Amino acid sequence: MKKRIHFGFVLVYSLVSYLCSCSAFYLPGLAPVSFCEDGKGVEDCQTVIQLFVNRLDSVESVLPYEYDVFDFCKDAKETRPSENLGQVLFGERIESSPYKFNFKQDVKCKTVCTKTYTKGKQEDITKLDFLKMGMQLNYQHHWIIDNMPVTWCYDVEDGQKYCNPGFPIGCLVTTDGRAKDACVINSEFNKKNTFYVFNHVDIRITYHSGTTEGWKGARLVAATLEPKSIKQTDEKNPNCEGGSPMEVPGLFDSDVSVVYTYSVTFEENNAIKWASRWDYILVSMPHTNIQWFSIMNSLVIVLFLSGMVAMIMLRTLHKDIARYNQVDQEDAQEESGWKQVHGDVFRPPRKGMLLSVFLGQGTQIFIMTFITLFLACLGFLSPANRGALMTCSVVLWVLLGTPAGYVSARLYKTFGGEKWKTNVLLTALLCPGIVFADFFLMNLILWVEGSSAAIPFGTLVAILALWFGISVPLTFIGAYFGFKKPAIEQPVRTNQIPRQIPEQSFFTKPIPGIVMGGILPFGCIFIQLFFILNSIWSHQMYYMFGFLFLVFIILLITCSEATILLCYFHLCAEDYHWWWRSFLTSGFTAVYLFIYAVHYFFSKLQIIGAASTILYFGYTMIMVLIFFLFTGTIGFFACFWFVNKIYSVVKVD
Repeated sequence: MKKRIHFGFVLVYSLVSYLCSCSAFYLPGLAPVSFCEDGKGVEDCQTVIQLFVNRLDSVESVLPYEYDVFDFCKDAKETRPSENLGQVLFGERIESSPYKFNFKQDVKCKTVCTKTYTKGKQEDITKLDFLKMGMQLNYQHHWIIDNMPVTWCYDVEDGQKYCNPGFPIGCLVTTDGRAKDACVINSEFNKKNTFYVFNHVDIRITYHSGTTEGWKGARLVAATLEPKSIKQTDEKNPNCEGGSPMEVPGLFDSDVSVVYTYSVTFEENNAIKWASRWDYILVSMPHTNIQWFSIMNSLVIVLFLSGMVAMIMLRTLHKDIARYNQVDQEDAQEESGWKQVHGDVFRPPRKGMLLSVFLGQGTQIFIMTFITLFLACLGFLSPANRGALMTCSVVLWVLLGTPAGYVSARLYKTFGGEKWKTNVLLTALLCPGIVFADFFLMNLILWVEGSSAAIPFGTLVAILALWFGISVPLTFIGAYFGFKKPAIEQPVRTNQIPRQIPEQSFFTKPIPGIVMGGILPFGCIFIQLFFILNSIWSHQMYYMFGFLFLVFIILLITCSEATILLCYFHLCAEDYHWWWRSFLTSGFTAVYLFIYAVHYFFSKLQIIGAASTILYFGYTMIMVLIFFLFTGTIGFFACFWFVNKIYSVVKVD
């Protein structure tokens, strides 16, 4: 495998690409490119349009592959644009192609190359079998012109048009006559056990002229294509007007020659502005209106439930505190039990070391998520800025080691811990180590399968350098300041002898409460979770970051209120073991996330193969762990604030 990216380049570029993401008014790091016919008299004007190709992927397999693996036409002078850290981690492998066009020069049926497969030649048998495997699993091309996807637009139900940022390499009609989805575009694809390769594309490039706005040249605002399967009899004089489709028989019993051709036309459209050229792709996503309505409906329901929880809590607590502060303290204590455990409620938890480590990592993830979503709402991390979302997340996580160390050390000291070296080492290494080990095992599977998503060795070294060279020292710095601070002062003193906990009812026992606590937070995210999983596994573009940020805020509120409510019920039942329970109550939302991911795998995806299945659940476990730490931290600090608040306002004898 070629070395994709060097260690030093990734280490520097991952930081620079993020810091430079505040320089442009529309999409950071992406400036408009002007094109013209001859290039004379126009500064910085390009005459040749270069088409780039990206890795190919499929909804039926988690394994993406590079363009070259399928034996398509290659560029004689192959070049690769610089890839940022996020692109490499997401498996993008962009390279140049032999498809090059002169601006405003229409081309009719031009031959790109011819691929010949000789019967009996083992190398050709392997190449053709791999191509047929790609057609069988419905692998999709992803072409790029001027950093904009070349889309395949077609009609869907209700007369709407859907623009897919990819198009299939071909299609298969099975032995029982059933056709894959890509085969329905041509009624001539009707032979059983036959593969049809799309060897011709009609490309239409739409541009916006600058003469109407006082600047010279033109800017590309759309690029669409229509794939076709056409069998050519004369390579030198191809005919792209109809004809029989290009068949690749299931049995390789004769020589096969595939002639790849293309046609390109240019069209002027001054109604589309360059800054809004992605709109036709994003707006045409299927069922967009239904998705937005569902999101709003979910938000309204969650807000209503959250308001009810808040109202109940405020009214009940107000009455309790008023009773406890009455003159007759003995009568008040007999009515309820949460004040009776004031001498034990701040007793240090068991496994306080592990809890403090989880909370430090959760704080780091929370701040990273908040900043990333905020920048995404501002447009800095849109789909047009390739790899920016992942690059931003990784860089933020690396730079946020200080708050992780500080929170972990401060809480560990509050719990009475003294093994500060173990605490800071676990904070810096435990959870990131689990994620990296899982990621490394998944990368080994990708490497064995020859997938383009396999991370190069240099990038793995770069990630380790960012972790141990920046994140770990910052964690030590945060822990140093955390241990220098005094322990958090509690509002009431802790008794030396623990109070006996009375027999609990079913609903106030730990496990039922924890299981119930994750239901409401999950209810506010499961619709957005469907869209996010679609963007990851079904290769759809996710762009609704505004709604995602709102759901993020609602998730914070819901996790906090659900945890506080259950914590209050347990304290009233005189069960003062709230430290771990508050973390696990909201953290249990991650278990529901995993259950939903399993349901999504079996009901929505058509993934086949052991490797793809292992990869799906391996990456899902990383998501579940991160979400567990994130939601658990929210619930803990909400409950920590609540318990400190209620015990600081009551009179204690």
